[in-house]
Amino acid sequence: MRDVGVVITAFDQGSWVLEAVASVRAQTHPVAEVVVVDDGSRDAASLTALARLAGDGDVRVLRRDNGGVCAARNTGLAALSTELAVVLDGDDRLAPAFVERTAAVLRDDPEVVAASSWLRMHGVASALARPTGGRAVDFLHRNACPATVLLRRDAWRRAGGYDEAMRSGFEDWDLALSLLADGGRVAVVPEALVEYRTGPTSANVRSMEQRLELYGLIVDKHRPLFERHLREVLLAHEATSTRRLLEWEALRATDDAPLEEATFGDGGMAAVVRLETRRAASRPSGRPDAPAADL
Repeated sequence: MRDVGVVITAFDQGSWVLEAVASVRAQTHPVAEVVVVDDGSRDAASLTALARLAGDGDVRVLRRDNGGVCAARNTGLAALSTELAVVLDGDDRLAPAFVERTAAVLRDDPEVVAASSWLRMHGVASALARPTGGRAVDFLHRNACPATVLLRRDAWRRAGGYDEAMRSGFEDWDLALSLLADGGRVAVVPEALVEYRTGPTSANVRSMEQRLELYGLIVDKHRPLFERHLREVLLAHEATSTRRLLEWEALRATDDAPLEEATFGDGGMAAVVRLETRRAASRPSGRPDAPAADL
């Protein structure tokens, strides 16, 4: 069944876009259309790679002035004719079963508006990330789906598409909330089927430098959802804060660097007490409350 098209966005990514296209061609589920949107690339390596793709019979290359990744994605999605569409950045890759696994979820459950998977980082960092997907409430305290996603094009249209004003990041998080505002859910296949390239200047890293500002935009834009689920959002943020304090304790437990300051009002003082108690118990005296002279 050739019911899936793929949009690959490219901007000065050199030959990496060739790897992205090759990963689409290697899919176990047949893909009906592949559109590569060149968002105003300028470097020679990128132009050479795009010219090579333009000469292939099974890939359409659309060129446009630089307008950001949202504009490029919308251009590509509008150009497809398929019911389902994969959105893929030009420096990332799909594992061979990505389309097969995610398309099956959408076909089997009409409530699912989009689907993705766990992802494996490569490049500067190598780690597994396990987003959870879910309903709108699950996306209010953090993004829960990768930018690489298979979605229903009619749901994308109803959501108003990607917000082309969001050029600094979090645009995929914003779209997920728009897709889910009236119900439905995003599914995540529990397999690492996205190969996500990492680098010190990648868009994900840059967006973290503006995280509070960008999250504020998300809150303002989707305020009715946040107000409807205020209790769940606040508890989820508090759970994240508590978990990270516990992780901090575990990391610091093996060193003896003095702790001269504790954060206040967020459980930080209790974390320092627990940590110092654990440290003292591991010393030869085994007495958490022993005076320093006795230790």
